[in-house]
Amino acid sequence: MTINLVREGRVSLRGKIVRDPETPAYENDEIAVDGTPVEAAQKFYFAMNKPRGIVTTASDEKGRKTVMDLFREQYTKMFPDRPIPHISPVGRLDAASEGLLLFTNDTQWADTLLNPRDPKAHIKIYRVQVAGKPSDAELKQMEKGFHVPPRVFGESEEFMHAERAVLHSEGEKNCWLEITLSEGKNREIRRMLIHLGYEVMRLVRIQFDKYTLGNLKPGEIQKIQPN
Repeated sequence: MTINLVREGRVSLRGKIVRDPETPAYENDEIAVDGTPVEAAQKFYFAMNKPRGIVTTASDEKGRKTVMDLFREQYTKMFPDRPIPHISPVGRLDAASEGLLLFTNDTQWADTLLNPRDPKAHIKIYRVQVAGKPSDAELKQMEKGFHVPPRVFGESEEFMHAERAVLHSEGEKNCWLEITLSEGKNREIRRMLIHLGYEVMRLVRIQFDKYTLGNLKPGEIQKIQPN
């Protein structure tokens, strides 16, 4: 359809009609159709503190509340007179996990975060409460990495490792760990700790790339600036 508009002489580039669909155009060029300027779609970038129990999907067959339900509620409160943007989460957090979840309609930016050339440049940091207290040797074992049994019978074991795994704080019966990942394998932290014999009580993502959870309250969203 766009090609036909160009060939029909209805498209102008920098004030001049163009009829060649392959005419090069640059990011800041003025483009108009039938004299009406064409505006680039506005890009949105948000962070959410995802509460526990909310699923990271657009809809849920079990009727559970989703992060998109929550985003729409929060956006309407912040901007009651604006239409809700078409937006999606960047990656996911499972229903039992909490913390920082990013949203955008900029697919190129999202792809860069999820599939970086250098994974260590886009780290994810988690605070993890576990029953008991892993030893220093076990934390080092997580950093070195090991094979974890598959989630589905018949599939192969997966090699998993943490970039960093340290004790953050401890109580009488449980402790908090701080774990840094550079990959995004399914339930990676939980599966590593279960393999070592530790139950995960809470798992909170506090950082993704340069973005941090900060003082964002559970369920709240806020605008962020992209890299």
